[in-house]
Amino acid sequence: MFDQGTHLTLRRDGVCVVLKTPADGMPEVEYWGRDFGAAGDENTLGQLDAMTLKVATPKEKPDAALRPSLLPQGAEAFAGRPGLEAHRGGAPVFVRWTKVDVAASDEGGETTSVTINAQDDVNDVALELTLALQPGGLITTVHKVTNTRANGDPLTVNWLESTLPMPKLVDTLTQFTGRWPLEKQPHSAALPVGSVTRECRHGKTGHESPWMFIASKGEPQWGEGEIWACHLAWSGNQTYRLDNLPSHEPLIGAGELLGPGEIQLNAGSSYITPQVCFSYSPAGLDGMAARFHDWLRSLPAHVNPAAKPRPFTLNTWEAVYFDHNEATLKKLADRAAEVGVERFVLDDGWFHLRRDDTKGLGDWVVDGEVWPNGLDSLAKHVHDLGMEFGLWFEPEMVNLDSDCAREHPDWILAAPEAVPYREDVSYRTQYVLDLANPNAYAHVHDQMAALVGQLGIDYIKWDHNRDVTEPVHDGRYGLHEQTLACYRLFDELKAEFPSLEIESCSSGGARTDAGILQHADRIWASDSNDPRDRVDIQRYTELVVPPEMIGAHVGPSPAHSTWRATDVSYRAAISLEGCSGFEWNILECCDEELHSLKAFVALYKELRGLLHTGRVLHADFIDPAWRARGVASHDGAHAVWVVATVTNLRDKLPERLRVRGLDASRTYRVRLRDEVGEVRWGWETPQWIGAARDGGFEVSGLLLENVGLQLPPLWPMQAVVLEFEAV
Repeated sequence: MFDQGTHLTLRRDGVCVVLKTPADGMPEVEYWGRDFGAAGDENTLGQLDAMTLKVATPKEKPDAALRPSLLPQGAEAFAGRPGLEAHRGGAPVFVRWTKVDVAASDEGGETTSVTINAQDDVNDVALELTLALQPGGLITTVHKVTNTRANGDPLTVNWLESTLPMPKLVDTLTQFTGRWPLEKQPHSAALPVGSVTRECRHGKTGHESPWMFIASKGEPQWGEGEIWACHLAWSGNQTYRLDNLPSHEPLIGAGELLGPGEIQLNAGSSYITPQVCFSYSPAGLDGMAARFHDWLRSLPAHVNPAAKPRPFTLNTWEAVYFDHNEATLKKLADRAAEVGVERFVLDDGWFHLRRDDTKGLGDWVVDGEVWPNGLDSLAKHVHDLGMEFGLWFEPEMVNLDSDCAREHPDWILAAPEAVPYREDVSYRTQYVLDLANPNAYAHVHDQMAALVGQLGIDYIKWDHNRDVTEPVHDGRYGLHEQTLACYRLFDELKAEFPSLEIESCSSGGARTDAGILQHADRIWASDSNDPRDRVDIQRYTELVVPPEMIGAHVGPSPAHSTWRATDVSYRAAISLEGCSGFEWNILECCDEELHSLKAFVALYKELRGLLHTGRVLHADFIDPAWRARGVASHDGAHAVWVVATVTNLRDKLPERLRVRGLDASRTYRVRLRDEVGEVRWGWETPQWIGAARDGGFEVSGLLLENVGLQLPPLWPMQAVVLEFEAV
């Protein structure tokens, strides 16, 4: 147990958190930011304490410190949004901790986590709060609240949220919105004043999710500047919060958005919150994202891409839609294997009654009319070609026109007044299946497991196409239990079939949070395969998600989501920024296109060892037409950058690309990787381009980082792939 009344310092991977631990009080965060070195030195900590403002407030106001605790409450004279709001028997519960114990855990000689156990013996409430510095320096927090009263009314929890303080210098808040299929649209504005929240009530992360709260001084930059950010690792409803009050440092935080009366704790019962992630960076958005990437890559749920490279995938949705024909799909599999595809995924349309999107969900049995031989023949054909076989499911959903709904209407997760189910409360003509119901859960699990075992399914594309708007389970708001049941179904299937991989798709990128990524192997960032949209969707998605966990496919031209036409070289270059594949009927491709596709698949396989393990970097440009995104190896010896335009260049003289992530003391060979096709640009060609195209232009890392390469004046929606290798 930690001796309270002093300081406790957590340090890891360039991040430092200093807690002040008052006797029998909830600890306060005295500092969160860049590791300043001698953080464990008591003299340094004493100086830090002396530098921190502790002003006695006027007598007519509460006599309390200006710094809120890790769980701010009104009892501390905190006038913002409390960290915990609860009630019992209609009366509010204002917690006052009568006993607080603090225990620290070490790793590698440094304290990296702390567990705080607090007891309120008056209100009979216990709290366990765990704050951990994860690999990469990311902070995660989890709260557990318990009703310790032996009898009487249950303790109802309205919310339990996590916050951390930021310095007064922050003046800008960046958050996100979006729609199908244009997710992760950033919005930066002046830091709001007061206590404000942003909620998302889609029953999943949602297309218009806040995604993150990012605080900075001025608009955040990719490569420089301090960042304080918060992300909720949870796939249900969510609340993001900011308390910017005159009396305190600004607080940033998040928590699960609970429904009315959703969490009612009987004697001895507990509620455990989702993880809240906090990322500090002294090196802009890229530094912030790197902490998420390091943490997610460290989780045992994820296959090391160096040990098993991420397969190149062909998904059949935009190839055939609902028009399933065994002979055609076998030909498509033949063509896929011919160009080097490693995973073949059969999308929606294979199961009972499924001719369109109005029937069949919930009946996970092969439709004998469309597939008279079952799926066994196709699965065997795909496996015999040396590819993995994948299949599409939407396990949490049901159509009324299905055997499942006809036989078990009580399995539908909906408000009682929606029974009998009316057309006007459906969404995409589908409803939500109550996975917290053990019988419904067993039905879905058993049908899926039977097919995985029978067909040798290697990969599941797991969709979730509608919002969850009225989740009533056993007479109570049931979204929390529904989300946990979904996670459990992921985990059980993967435990039963250890080689099985699962992608989380949710009508595109509506469930892409760090919560689902602790159960899924990758996410689908968007239903838009238009590279103009994808280049921005992907760069903001990977603020949290590492690129090898983001599905990024090459679709046909024009794109089905925007009807915009682009060159295959542009589509392929943008696809290199994730876990690549095709969403395309490549049976329709001409010989020239097939040659380009083969070259692209070969390039992906050559580079993925770097692209899926290195550090992701972005360039900051003045001209809004430019996008540049690179991946550098951790030793700085190898990097690949994709430089693209999204519209006409503003200036005649293009900008320079300052290449970060290299070693200034080394010399690099720069190569233009144009195997997929020539890129078009206008009036001038920089001198280095010729050498880079002919075998390599050699230049020092010092010049690449500080002077930069003069870019060619690319036409709109063109992209070049540049490789940098130390010589």
